[in-house]
Amino acid sequence: MDAVKIVSGPVTSLKRADVDTDQIIPKQFLKRIERTGFGEFLFYDWAQEPGWSLPKNPILATGANFGCGSSREHAPWALQDYGFQAIVASSFADIFFSNCTKIGLLPVVLPEEEVQALMAAGEAEVDLEALEVRFAGRAVPFELDADRRHRLLNGLDDIALTLQNAEEISAYESSRERPGPVTLNL
Repeated sequence: MDAVKIVSGPVTSLKRADVDTDQIIPKQFLKRIERTGFGEFLFYDWAQEPGWSLPKNPILATGANFGCGSSREHAPWALQDYGFQAIVASSFADIFFSNCTKIGLLPVVLPEEEVQALMAAGEAEVDLEALEVRFAGRAVPFELDADRRHRLLNGLDDIALTLQNAEEISAYESSRERPGPVTLNL
């Protein structure tokens, strides 16, 4: 996955709370395991509504409890494939939040009034190194645990994270090896 340091640009506003993963990417599009190609189906049911528009910008600001419902990994994949690099909300579903950080999609929690101000500003810079969102001449701090921050800043998916400990893993495996054939006494 790509490292995330700063995400800047226009903000897409989705003024809806309790957006669940079934709304983000409906079940009929979950028939494959590739991580790409899901963006075209993002919010598919809502996209059928007259007047629906979802600008392709790097930052999505949305309502509380984003990503609730089932824990499908396809939801963050679809958001990222559509072009979003950071999602800002006042709260997220826990599994959705975790799945985002595992693919390089930055979830940012801000107080609801700050999310509303960000939507009004329309342009922002999300700085993971500084742990702040800058918009309209303001800098609003946010928190992210050290492990997830390390993962995102260094572009480490689960495999790359594990391989950081390759020497220790190899040493452990070597210590467990026994010379000669294995015999079973039954």
